[in-house]
Amino acid sequence: MNSIAVAAGLMLYWLGAGTASAAIYSCVDGNGKKLTSDRPIVECANRDQKVLNPDGSVKRIVPPTPTADERAEQEARERQAAAERVAHQDAIRRDRNLMVRFPNEAAHQKARAKALDDVRNAVAQSEKRLAGLAAERKPLLDEAEFYVGRPLPLKLRQQLDANDAATDAQRVLIQNQQAEMVRINALFDVELARLRKLWAGATPGSMGALAADAAASDSKKTASK
Repeated sequence: MNSIAVAAGLMLYWLGAGTASAAIYSCVDGNGKKLTSDRPIVECANRDQKVLNPDGSVKRIVPPTPTADERAEQEARERQAAAERVAHQDAIRRDRNLMVRFPNEAAHQKARAKALDDVRNAVAQSEKRLAGLAAERKPLLDEAEFYVGRPLPLKLRQQLDANDAATDAQRVLIQNQQAEMVRINALFDVELARLRKLWAGATPGSMGALAADAAASDSKKTASK
């Protein structure tokens, strides 16, 4: 057998093998008509299509092509699932970091005391400043008594106004600092409750997001609306 005959034989074999392995699509359209094709059938895009082997047996089922709304819903589900996976990994990381930072309750209480001391010191400074402003205001008021029933001199009025503004600012600052102490205590309370479960053997990430983190996230979302 010469080389040309061998090549021709191989070509026939490959063509035959390709034909034997070609997929056959089959379905029944909306009118009840059975259709077959060597490629997906457009008329049956909204229904299952059978992919048949050359012997007629079913190789697999091709589901209907999803509509635009179905694709959008699927993509939304996939995005949600991805977000949940990220949130779970983040919860694991945060729990592990908490346990590294606070190996026991004493370490956590020490950190709480330090955070509160910083704010208390700031409150003490503001209260000291308020006392100073009150002392500065007394001679100004004494001077103002000489002008009862008359307009105050411009300079004296400006000094009193500046003292009032500085006093109001310090009072607002103290209120903010007191609110910060409440926030700090709430955060440490949430952390401690979580840490006690972790110290007792809870799996990192099994409790979801830290409540304080979730509240902060909700606040950011509300503020962005």
